Amino acid sequence: MIKRPVLVAVCVLAAAQMSYAGQTSGVSGAQAFIKQGETLSLERCIEIALKNQPNVIAAVNNAVASRSRVGQAQSAYYPQINATAAYSRIAPVVSRVTVSGLSTFSGAGPSSFDQYIASATLNQNIYDFGKTPAQIRVQKDNLESTTADYENAQSQVAFNVKQAYYAVLVAQKQLDVAGETVKQLEQHLEQARGFYEVGTKPKFDVTTAEVNLSNGRVNLIVAGNNLKIDIVNLNNAMGLPDAPDYSIEDSLTFQKYEVTLDEVLRKAYVARPDLKSSAAKTRSAEESVTVARTGYYPALTGNAKYGWSGDSFPLDSSWSAGVALNVPIFSGFLTKYQVEEAKANLNVAKANEDLIRQTVFSDVKQAYLNLKAAGDSVPASELAVKQAAENLDLANGRYTTGVGNPIEVTDAQVAYTNARGTYIKALGDYRTARAALEKAMGLK
Repeated sequence: MIKRPVLVAVCVLAAAQMSYAGQTSGVSGAQAFIKQGETLSLERCIEIALKNQPNVIAAVNNAVASRSRVGQAQSAYYPQINATAAYSRIAPVVSRVTVSGLSTFSGAGPSSFDQYIASATLNQNIYDFGKTPAQIRVQKDNLESTTADYENAQSQVAFNVKQAYYAVLVAQKQLDVAGETVKQLEQHLEQARGFYEVGTKPKFDVTTAEVNLSNGRVNLIVAGNNLKIDIVNLNNAMGLPDAPDYSIEDSLTFQKYEVTLDEVLRKAYVARPDLKSSAAKTRSAEESVTVARTGYYPALTGNAKYGWSGDSFPLDSSWSAGVALNVPIFSGFLTKYQVEEAKANLNVAKANEDLIRQTVFSDVKQAYLNLKAAGDSVPASELAVKQAAENLDLANGRYTTGVGNPIEVTDAQVAYTNARGTYIKALGDYRTARAALEKAMGLK
């Protein structure tokens, strides 16, 4: 049986989307969702995506269509009433009589006349040996499957947004690092020129500093372009490719997510939407076997009819009522093959469910291992930043006092920049790995 809260959720969401579309019909494009210069949180980005992503909207409507098919199956419980009205103009055939080889008309015959017919017919299914209840169960299982597919679409969209959101945060911080590096290289160039002008350092130091600055500016341009591309990806993840300029909240912090593999697997087997959808399809396939078997059984129906007919008003009335038992005797082995097909489809559904269960285990374990590795990388990369900063300070100090050389400073600067970039990437990888684990668990 389909859970009522799930049905209510689908109906409420569909109604909310139609209402929201009506409220925003006067606002064009992405401006209906994002204001120019607005600061978006991750939760707000996910909310926008769930209202705009086409695959979510399609999944919602698939669930609504499945709900309608449940109603279609239930219609077999109710009487089927039809009304008919007809008018005809009839000219009767005049008979011929042949006498002694001569053909003559037997008479003028009746003239043409009008005919009026009106009737109302009622048919009621009385008993069909479980066919209708089985068909209703099939459609309810299909509804539960499409509802789970909708939840799966939501989960995938939420993960895509998280992934793109963290990528933008990483790109922003990488751009900041590139900008700070350029400033440091500019300062170093000024320092080298000063030493060269007073004759304490050779021209080589100035040339080296200029090359390093040029490379730093190229890296700054690349970092800026990477940020723009990541913003485009986030806009697409939200379903708003033409979104206006906005900013996002910085949530790229490290907080250890403590969870065991057994706990994650247990939650995944309960909450994964694709597994719930597959299980519902298996139940639907089982009920389809029952529906196919009803082809062997008779069906008992009742009928009643009331009608009026005649060539002039008032029309003569008549009525009839009765029951009919339809017993299938031979259908060319149709039912036999329908049952075989339904059983084969059931085996396919069971195999697919087993496959998805294996996929769930694989997804969860990989996501769990990636999270553990990413969690171990953050402290190590943070320590590397501190060590690289100390090394850069030492190199700059040595160069300032005239002991060091520009190559030493350059190496220290590159090491520090790389360490900061690695640390920022580790933070982004950890947040993304956590989002992947939550998706593997069936969470949004």
